[in-house]
Amino acid sequence: QVQLVESGGGLVQPGGSLRLSCAASGTITNFMRMGWYRQAPGKQRETVALISSGGDTIYVDSVKGRFTVSRDNAKNTVDLQMNSLKPEDTAVYYCYAQHFPPNRNYWGQGTQVTVSS
Repeated sequence: QVQLVESGGGLVQPGGSLRLSCAASGTITNFMRMGWYRQAPGKQRETVALISSGGDTIYVDSVKGRFTVSRDNAKNTVDLQMNSLKPEDTAVYYCYAQHFPPNRNYWGQGTQVTVSS
Protein backbone atom coordinates (compact mmCIF):
# COMPACT_ATOMS: atom_id res chain seq x y z
CA GLN A 1 0.00 0.00 0.00
CA VAL A 2 1.09 3.55 -0.72
CA GLN A 3 0.28 6.72 1.18
CA LEU A 4 0.54 10.28 -0.13
CA VAL A 5 0.80 13.12 2.35
CA GLU A 6 0.47 16.74 1.24
CA SER A 7 1.65 19.88 2.98
CA GLY A 8 1.92 23.58 2.24
CA GLY A 9 -1.63 24.78 1.73
CA GLY A 10 -3.05 27.85 3.38
CA LEU A 11 -4.39 31.37 2.94
CA VAL A 12 -2.58 33.79 0.65
CA GLN A 13 -3.39 37.17 -0.86
CA PRO A 14 -3.89 37.58 -4.61
CA GLY A 15 -0.53 37.80 -6.32
CA GLY A 16 1.15 35.77 -3.63
CA SER A 17 2.90 32.41 -3.75
CA LEU A 18 2.57 29.02 -2.12
CA ARG A 19 4.47 25.78 -2.48
CA LEU A 20 2.70 22.46 -2.09
CA SER A 21 4.65 19.33 -1.32
CA CYS A 22 3.65 15.68 -1.44
CA ALA A 23 5.61 12.75 -0.05
CA ALA A 24 4.87 9.13 -0.84
CA SER A 25 5.55 6.26 1.52
CA GLY A 26 4.85 2.56 1.65
CA THR A 27 5.63 -0.24 -0.75
CA ILE A 28 6.76 1.64 -3.85
CA THR A 29 8.02 0.10 -7.06
CA ASN A 30 7.82 2.98 -9.50
CA PHE A 31 5.67 6.03 -10.07
CA MET A 32 4.94 6.86 -13.67
CA ARG A 33 3.01 10.12 -13.56
CA MET A 34 2.77 12.27 -10.46
CA GLY A 35 1.13 15.59 -10.02
CA TRP A 36 -1.71 17.69 -8.71
CA TYR A 37 -5.44 18.00 -9.18
CA ARG A 38 -7.80 20.49 -7.59
CA GLN A 39 -11.47 20.78 -6.82
CA ALA A 40 -13.23 24.04 -6.14
CA PRO A 41 -16.65 24.19 -4.41
CA GLY A 42 -19.39 23.16 -6.81
CA LYS A 43 -16.96 22.16 -9.53
CA GLN A 44 -15.48 18.93 -10.82
CA ARG A 45 -11.96 17.89 -9.96
CA GLU A 46 -9.53 19.07 -12.63
CA THR A 47 -5.95 18.35 -13.56
CA VAL A 48 -3.60 21.13 -12.54
CA ALA A 49 -0.19 19.73 -13.46
CA LEU A 50 1.34 16.34 -14.16
CA ILE A 51 4.95 15.24 -14.53
CA SER A 52 6.28 11.98 -15.92
CA SER A 53 9.16 10.03 -14.45
CA GLY A 54 11.28 11.49 -17.24
CA GLY A 55 10.32 15.05 -16.40
CA ASP A 56 7.76 15.80 -19.12
CA THR A 57 5.08 18.14 -17.82
CA ILE A 58 1.57 19.18 -18.70
CA TYR A 59 -0.45 22.03 -17.21
CA VAL A 60 -4.02 23.17 -17.38
CA ASP A 61 -4.13 26.35 -19.46
CA SER A 62 -5.24 28.53 -16.56
CA VAL A 63 -2.01 27.96 -14.61
CA LYS A 64 0.56 27.96 -17.42
CA GLY A 65 3.34 30.41 -16.69
CA ARG A 66 2.38 30.69 -13.02
CA PHE A 67 2.69 27.15 -11.61
CA THR A 68 5.63 24.78 -11.81
CA VAL A 69 5.50 21.08 -10.99
CA SER A 70 8.64 19.18 -10.03
CA ARG A 71 9.50 15.78 -8.61
CA ASP A 72 12.33 13.93 -6.95
CA ASN A 73 12.26 10.32 -8.12
CA ALA A 74 14.74 9.18 -5.49
CA LYS A 75 12.65 10.63 -2.65
CA ASN A 76 9.24 9.91 -4.23
CA THR A 77 8.12 13.48 -3.79
CA VAL A 78 6.27 15.92 -6.02
CA ASP A 79 5.97 19.66 -5.48
CA LEU A 80 3.86 22.42 -6.95
CA GLN A 81 5.22 25.96 -6.89
CA MET A 82 2.33 28.38 -7.32
CA ASN A 83 3.06 32.02 -8.13
CA SER A 84 0.85 34.98 -9.01
CA LEU A 85 -2.06 33.28 -7.32
CA LYS A 86 -5.57 34.37 -8.18
CA PRO A 87 -8.87 34.00 -6.28
CA GLU A 88 -9.97 31.45 -8.89
CA ASP A 89 -7.10 29.20 -7.79
CA THR A 90 -8.95 28.65 -4.51
CA ALA A 91 -9.62 24.93 -4.16
CA VAL A 92 -8.66 21.76 -2.38
CA TYR A 93 -5.49 20.48 -4.03
CA TYR A 94 -4.88 16.74 -4.25
CA CYS A 95 -1.60 14.99 -4.83
CA TYR A 96 -1.74 12.16 -7.37
CA ALA A 97 0.60 9.31 -8.20
CA GLN A 98 0.27 6.62 -10.86
CA HIS A 99 2.04 3.53 -9.61
CA PHE A 100 3.27 0.74 -11.90
CA PRO A 101 3.63 -2.17 -11.38
CA PRO A 102 1.02 -2.90 -10.22
CA ASN A 103 -1.04 -0.31 -12.03
CA ARG A 104 -2.81 1.70 -9.33
CA ASN A 105 -3.69 5.34 -8.81
CA TYR A 106 -3.13 6.94 -5.42
CA TRP A 107 -4.45 10.20 -3.99
CA GLY A 108 -3.53 12.36 -1.07
CA GLN A 109 -6.07 13.59 1.45
CA GLY A 110 -6.15 17.08 0.00
CA THR A 111 -4.89 20.45 1.20
CA GLN A 112 -6.86 23.68 1.11
CA VAL A 113 -5.53 26.65 -0.83
CA THR A 114 -7.44 29.90 -0.37
CA VAL A 115 -6.54 33.03 -2.31
CA SER A 116 -8.27 36.04 -0.83
CA SER A 117 -7.60 39.57 0.32
